[in-house]
Amino acid sequence: MRSPASGHVWKFFRTGGFDQVSLETGADLLALDQLDQKLWVALGCPVKGLELDEKTLALIDRDNDGRISAPDVIAAVKWASARLNDAGSLLQGDAPLPLTAVNGGTPEGQVLVASARRVLAGLGRAEAAEISVADAAESAKVLAANPLVGDGIIPAAATEDAAVQALINEVIASRGGTKRSDGTVGITAGMIGDFYAELAAYVAWNEQGAGKQIAVLGEATESACQAVAAIRAKLEDYFARTRLATFDPRSVAALNRSETDYLAVAAKDMTISADEIRALPLARIEPGRALPLTDGTNPAWTAELAALRDRAVTPVFGHEKSSLTAEEWAGLNATLAPYETWRGQNAGRTVEKLGLARARELLAGDSRAALTALISRDQKLAPEFKAISDVERLARYYRDLRTLLHNFVNFGDFYSPERAAAFQAGTLYLDSRSTELCIRVDGANPLAAMSKAYVAYCACTRADGAKMTIAACFTQGDSDFLFVGRNGLFYDRRGILWYAVITSIVDNPISIRQAFWLPYKKFLRMIEEQVAKRAAAADAATSGKLAGAAEKTANVDKAKPEPKKVDLALITGIGVAIGSIGTFIATVFAKVVDIPSWQIPLILLGLMLVISLPSMFIAALKLRHRTIGPILEGNGWAVNGRVKINIPFGAALTKMATLPPGARRSLEDPYEDKEAKRRKRLAWLLTVLVILAAAAIWIRWDHNRRGHYFWQPEPVAEPAPAAAPSEPAATPSAPAVTPAEAQKS
Repeated sequence: MRSPASGHVWKFFRTGGFDQVSLETGADLLALDQLDQKLWVALGCPVKGLELDEKTLALIDRDNDGRISAPDVIAAVKWASARLNDAGSLLQGDAPLPLTAVNGGTPEGQVLVASARRVLAGLGRAEAAEISVADAAESAKVLAANPLVGDGIIPAAATEDAAVQALINEVIASRGGTKRSDGTVGITAGMIGDFYAELAAYVAWNEQGAGKQIAVLGEATESACQAVAAIRAKLEDYFARTRLATFDPRSVAALNRSETDYLAVAAKDMTISADEIRALPLARIEPGRALPLTDGTNPAWTAELAALRDRAVTPVFGHEKSSLTAEEWAGLNATLAPYETWRGQNAGRTVEKLGLARARELLAGDSRAALTALISRDQKLAPEFKAISDVERLARYYRDLRTLLHNFVNFGDFYSPERAAAFQAGTLYLDSRSTELCIRVDGANPLAAMSKAYVAYCACTRADGAKMTIAACFTQGDSDFLFVGRNGLFYDRRGILWYAVITSIVDNPISIRQAFWLPYKKFLRMIEEQVAKRAAAADAATSGKLAGAAEKTANVDKAKPEPKKVDLALITGIGVAIGSIGTFIATVFAKVVDIPSWQIPLILLGLMLVISLPSMFIAALKLRHRTIGPILEGNGWAVNGRVKINIPFGAALTKMATLPPGARRSLEDPYEDKEAKRRKRLAWLLTVLVILAAAAIWIRWDHNRRGHYFWQPEPVAEPAPAAAPSEPAATPSAPAVTPAEAQKS
């Protein structure tokens, strides 16, 4: 296939029943953005739960949404290819990264090589020709401990000067901070500029002195305004209701809220601060009534009314004031209005809590210069830290991109006999089998049934308390002894042991052999269930009869004998049933005896096929469409192709228990039940003898009935001879000659 945009010729290979693109050269990677995404096996995968370094996947995840998409993969390939001499080296999946593989002919490559050598020198290996992910990560970890990492965020720990540390915390408190990658909070250059602008505005506002002229209550004016603002809406509501009640007294009942509203509140566990209570009026509504400030008020507003009385009403109207009219409320608002207006225009409110003295101190000193110096130091470190970060990123891409590409663009690793796919979490040992198709999941998923595979969800626990859930696909054997609660052992890709227990099962056929015997197993299970039911019913009936007999025995002196009656209908029905069964058996036997002996085994075989073929056919259809896609979809994947698991591939994924080559086997069991074994052998011998005897009797009977052996053809009847022509009259016969006469002659 040729890509129309770039003219690149693609190669495809068929594995798993569908065509997958082959990634063999650097040219393939450079043209990856031109490959039709309909031909990609996957279009998305999760960052977590794969056998790939999560930090590498997090670097590829550009938008940090926890998922990797096809554009993310393309961007990662392009970034790494631009910094390497040969993009095809990404397909080797090697570690560590050779410094000679980095393209030193570009500015980015030169910085990367210089930074890598600086990292190696810091680790005491200045002459090394390659750098590993561990080397780059260790260097980045050491540098990350530095409070300044070139990210433009200055934490308080960036300086040892206590005064500057206190200033940074003050900026954070007034402007809010910015969180760094390590979780600490710091300030940026923009925050510093805004902070000092607020300080200047706050000082200038106070130096104007306008606030002092309109602060009618002095320093208490601010507190009075806050108390009025906290209850203003509720007071306006109260006086509006009293005015409406004055206009029409008929509205008083409705303005005070109906009785049903109080019933709804009383029906619940009541708290004074409940929203339902706060929604009621401040006090009982009457035409022209003043608002009481102490008694007879809504208990949910007690605190606000007390603050209004103490901070605003008492300073303006005096201590004797215990109520407030609508006119007095309007006058109180008019008194405080100039200060509230001026207060709303106040600049520098975010730094007001620092106080005027502290604001003037900060503006007069060199505190801003200290913060600016920290910003400058951080900016100088930015290129170095970025280069070191890029070294680690390139080393990770050089090691891990090959694995991602062969588990995303194609599923080459999944179908490879030498490698395991990135989504294969390990190997589960259970029921004399080991399955390698174990996928780490969050839990059971309804989509798994669409995979047509037999899936056992297992909860895995480790000795240290760690937990995870896997979906194990059994692709060989049968499911007779796979059930919820069955225990097994799971080894992850690092060889760590987990204890596994089956928690749920998605039941689908495992093999054709299982499907062949399935109808007979179901039939036997039905018989067992019916026998168990009959036994339980018989036991219950016996218990009932015993109870009845005991009761009769206890009351034998009171019971009156009843004459037994013969149920003629029952006897007639039994006779008819026995006659029908006999007629049926006779009819079947008459048909069977007419069948040649050599055809009977074929008929039995045909009956078995008739019973088993539907189950085998359904199983074959499901096994033909068995795919891993729906299972991965439940784990956050977006699988584009139909990744099939045919019967030979399934046999490779699940291995049955077999003796190792050259193993010696002893059949002597010291705990064998020899008597049972003898009876079993005798039973088999008797069965064979009975079969042979029955066959001999049948053949002999058939021979006598037909007059020939079953392998001889039937004699062909010869036609009767034609009638002979009429013979002439017989001549008189000569007289008989006696022996004596014959001797004389």
